[in-house]
Amino acid sequence: MQIISLWSGPRNVSTALMYSFAQREDTEVIDEPFYGHYLSKVPVDHPGREEVLTHMETDGIRVMEHLLLKGQKPLRFIKNMAHHWIGMENELLCNFTNVFLIRDPAEMLPSLVKQLPAARLNDTALNMQVTLFDKLSSEGHRPVVIDSRLLLLNPRHILSRLCDAMAIPFHENMLSWKPGPRPEDGIWAKYWYHSLHASSGFTEYARKEEPFPEDLIPLLEECKPYYDYLYHKALKNQ
Repeated sequence: MQIISLWSGPRNVSTALMYSFAQREDTEVIDEPFYGHYLSKVPVDHPGREEVLTHMETDGIRVMEHLLLKGQKPLRFIKNMAHHWIGMENELLCNFTNVFLIRDPAEMLPSLVKQLPAARLNDTALNMQVTLFDKLSSEGHRPVVIDSRLLLLNPRHILSRLCDAMAIPFHENMLSWKPGPRPEDGIWAKYWYHSLHASSGFTEYARKEEPFPEDLIPLLEECKPYYDYLYHKALKNQ
């Protein structure tokens, strides 16, 4: 069984990518299995925090053991937030086919602070994405990087290239799904997935026209080097 681990940050169309893989008959998907583990380690005020802690496994090692159990389908797609990988041994990453999903912080931050008004660099996951990417690369692995904007501009092309990089076939049905909640949604979906539940596929990319909030400029400047570093390694539309 091949286990694909998507390492994303919040507001990065990661759930749309999870829905995309859920359309494949050969794939089972799991939504943010380390979220409970993360919240048990970090005193952050996330929507639905207590509900997540009550209903999820909070021991990261036990979560990992469960993820490695053989499934009934040849592929397992795990949507992870990179900053949830806290207190875990990075050597365990070799059990996965690792993919990093990034988004320009100039577009991501205004959306993020609507849910996390006091967001910091760690909440974007960009610094952890770079750490994990460099760890894997230094050990001879070849993690794949995809950029949210490029994915939305040409979903078929980027998904095809992603599948090629993972040595699996691209399926046309990955481009669309039925609107509404899905059984694989985490219990936090009611706080984060409103717009996605109204969609039936990847939303056409539209550049934000609103001025970037001045109070977020320091955080943007902190995030930008991490994003730029990974963007240069991302699959491109060419």
